[in-house]
This record gives sequence, C-alpha cells and structure tokens, in this order.
Amino acid sequence: MTFADLHRPGHPFVLPNAWDLASAGLLARQDFPAIGTTSLGVAAAHGLVDGSRAAREATTRLAHDITAARLGRYVTVDIEDGFSDDPTAVAEFVVGLGVDGVNIEDSTRGELIAPDLAARKIVAIKTAAPTVFVNARTDVHWLGGSDLHAALDRLSAYADAGADGVFLPGTADPGVIEAVALGIARPLNVLATPALTRRRLGNLGVARISTGSLLYRSALERTLDTALAVRDGRPFPPAIPYGEVQDLAE
Repeated sequence: MTFADLHRPGHPFVLPNAWDLASAGLLARQDFPAIGTTSLGVAAAHGLVDGSRAAREATTRLAHDITAARLGRYVTVDIEDGFSDDPTAVAEFVVGLGVDGVNIEDSTRGELIAPDLAARKIVAIKTAAPTVFVNARTDVHWLGGSDLHAALDRLSAYADAGADGVFLPGTADPGVIEAVALGIARPLNVLATPALTRRRLGNLGVARISTGSLLYRSALERTLDTALAVRDGRPFPPAIPYGEVQDLAE
C-alpha cells in the first residue's frame, strides 16, 4: 500500500498533525497509518508567524528529524505556500524534504494568490517529485469567504495541474463539502470538526480528515490548565510519564 492508497473517498482516514519529533513519535505509536505536520504548531513553537514563510527552516528540520527517526508511518508535511513564489524553488524544496506527501496552500500572508501561480507550483512539484502526494489546499473559505464556485474553480485548476488530493479547510457546511467531493475528481481532505463525525464526513465523500493545528492548540490548553491547577491547588490532569517521553527521543 502507498500513501495515495490511504485516500479512499467515503472511507476517510484520520491524519494527526505533529509539531515536533516527540509529538510525531507519540502519534506513530498509535494506529495511525500516516503522520502530518501542522504549520501553525511548527511556527508558533519557534516564535514565528504561520503563513508568513518564516518557518521554512523549522519545517525542513522537523521533516528531516521525522524521516530520520524511521517511525514506520507515511509522513506528509505542511509547507504553507511552498515558501516561495518561484515554482522551481518550491519543487526543489519539496525534493529536499524526502517525505511521502506535502500540503500546499494558495494564500500567502493571509491573502489568496493567483490560482495560475498555485497551479504552476503543483506542476513543478509533480515534475520534480512525481511520487510525492501533493495535497492542494484552497483558502477561499479559510480566509472568511463563502464562494463555493471560486473554491471549486481553484481546486479544479489544481487537480488539472496534477494535484493528487484537494483540501478545503474553513467550512463545516455539509452541502459545501459534498459539492466539492462530487465536483472535483480527487480525494477530498477536510479539517476535523465537532460538527461532523468521521462517519458523516465519509458519507459526504471525504477521503482524509486532518487534525491540523487542533492537537497543538489542545496541548497549549492542557499546559495552561495544568499550570493553573498547580497554582490554585487543584488536582493535576494526568500526564505522560517522564520515562515514556525520554523513550520517544531514542
């Protein structure tokens, strides 16, 4: 089975997103067939702003650390917009990561880029690294828009450019999700949402459910809650044992 084979419309697998080697190792110990990274988690953990191209080096280091650890799982990396406007440079960056897949978005610093530029990046990646699964993300809804036709047009262009899958974050509208699943001849990836169960998303035609930055943000929430519990004299929430965390680094 290849990473691409995991993507079965109607039978979505869950892709948890790590932000460092410890979180990747912890997730790899569970029954997840693949591990992704979260650009927000990677950026924020290094004091950087997500979507600003500032986390290129941190993303590269994490990709290399995860692959070197040989976790026995497929690895896909969130590369924001590819960290460049130059399709050739984006392709060279992806080749250097040595991973099974990448997620590339069509916005830079909070603004949508021209769809033809995003498509050229995809063409370049697939030409240079044909076996890398390219998950092409449109941020039409993520940035607050609601134009389904614009999202469909963009994702269709990315599919024509060679994207192996498409990603529509920013909406939990069943009608929108189903329209994209039916309208684009590529496996659809969406973000996990409490509004729609895995079964429901499968019925809508989804092939992959990413946790995105949820795990990182949940870890921050748990960190704050634990610190406040210590300060306020409340019982501590359970934590992974010290030795188990040490084992993750070995």
